[in-house]
Amino acid sequence: MPAQLFRYRVVKRAMDISFVLIAFPILLPLFAVISILVKWTSPGPIFFSHRRIRKNGAFFSMWKFRTMCVNSTEVLDEHLKMHPTANAEWNANRKLRADPRVTSVGSFLRRYSLDELPQLWNVLMGTMSLVGPRPIVAAEVEMYADGFQCYCRVKPGLTGLWQVSGRSELSYDVRVALDCEYVERWSLSRDLLILMKTFRVVVHQDGAF
Repeated sequence: MPAQLFRYRVVKRAMDISFVLIAFPILLPLFAVISILVKWTSPGPIFFSHRRIRKNGAFFSMWKFRTMCVNSTEVLDEHLKMHPTANAEWNANRKLRADPRVTSVGSFLRRYSLDELPQLWNVLMGTMSLVGPRPIVAAEVEMYADGFQCYCRVKPGLTGLWQVSGRSELSYDVRVALDCEYVERWSLSRDLLILMKTFRVVVHQDGAF
């Protein structure tokens, strides 16, 4: 087994598990506060499970704190029908700057990426890594085009190269290019650098909406 492949499969996994086990006791009080706020301010479950694609093209359930109303699909469909500009924005980036589905607490959680914290469980279970391409849904495979092969070579990540390179300010094509660059040039030192940059990006809300 090549040395780099060994580092990716063994050392990277060991780093993922170690980080999560250290972080969980520290983050538990924050989990409790967020859970209370989500439940208190909006009817529905605390957590949200979404079907995403992982390594080798298999599907898995990615966990988040719920940031949207429970009838989010209907709300989005109606909003896109009534607002052509929003429809064009959604088709281009799969994101909306002014998303009518997002609750008031959900907006705050998203701004600081706190809604992503339950994905530490995905990391611990081995369906995700701390660093890698962000998990995509089936509808995005076509947008990835040839880049989907790069995406399928590694585990999706809690954070990644495009998150620390402009986040939601980037076009979808640039996002795909950065995901492929990460896969082709992966190293442990680069993972550590991305993790450090992630903290700065989240604190300063760079490209967040």
